Amino acid sequence: MRDEAEVARILVVAAHPDDVDFGLAGTVATWTDAGIEVVYCIVTNGDAGGSDPSVSRADMVVLRQAEQIAAAKCVGVSDVRFLGYPDGRVETSLDLRREIARVIRQVRPDRVALQSPERNYARIPASHPDHRAAGSAALDAVYPDARNPFAFPELAEAGLAAWIVPEVWISASPEPTHYVDVTDTFDRKVAALRAHESQTAHMDDLAEMLRGWLSRNAQLGGLADGRLAEAFQVISIP
Repeated sequence: MRDEAEVARILVVAAHPDDVDFGLAGTVATWTDAGIEVVYCIVTNGDAGGSDPSVSRADMVVLRQAEQIAAAKCVGVSDVRFLGYPDGRVETSLDLRREIARVIRQVRPDRVALQSPERNYARIPASHPDHRAAGSAALDAVYPDARNPFAFPELAEAGLAAWIVPEVWISASPEPTHYVDVTDTFDRKVAALRAHESQTAHMDDLAEMLRGWLSRNAQLGGLADGRLAEAFQVISIP
C-alpha cells in the first residue's frame, strides 16, 4: 500500500448519490484532513431513490445532486461529477468504461476508490446491482482503459493522455485487507449522510446503525475497543 505522503489526488467512483457517504465518508475526511484532493464521480442520477411519491423523478434528480454536493462539503470535497446514468439500470458497458476512463484521465489520481464488483453475501444491500456494475466498470477503466493510450482513441483526440493508477481501494469487498480508523471523523460521516435528507430523514437510528457497522470493522481490523473503522480491499496495480 502506498504511503499517504505519496498520494496527492484520489478519485472515488460510486453508483449513487449517498453511496460514498455510507461506504467511506469517514475515510474521505481523513484524506482531505491530510491535504489530499478528493474528487467524486457519481455514475447514476439517483432518480429511483427516495420514498415520497409526491416528488417527481425529474425533481428527485435535482434534489439528490444537491444533497450529494452538500454531503461532500461535510468531508472536505468540492469537486463532484455526475455521469447521469439511470438509477437501477447500470451495466458494465463500454460506454460507462469510457466515461470513467475520461474522468480518470482528467483527474489523474494516485488512487481510485470504488465499490466491490463482487457480491458480498454478508452485506447484500452493499451488493446492489448498480454498485457491482459501477465497481466493475471503474476497475476496468483503471486497468486497462485509462492507462492504454490506444484504448478509446477519442479520449486522446480530446487531449486526455493515458494515465496509470497504481492503487485501488475497494469498498464493501468480501475480502477486506485494510481498515481505516474513522473514530475522529465519525460525526462528519453522520453529517454527510444526514445531508441526504431524501434518503435518511426517516432513519432515526442512523448514527447507532453506523456505529454498529464500524465497530465490527474495527474489531475485525484489530483496533482498540471503542474505535470505529471503514474496511477496504487494497490492490496495487503494477
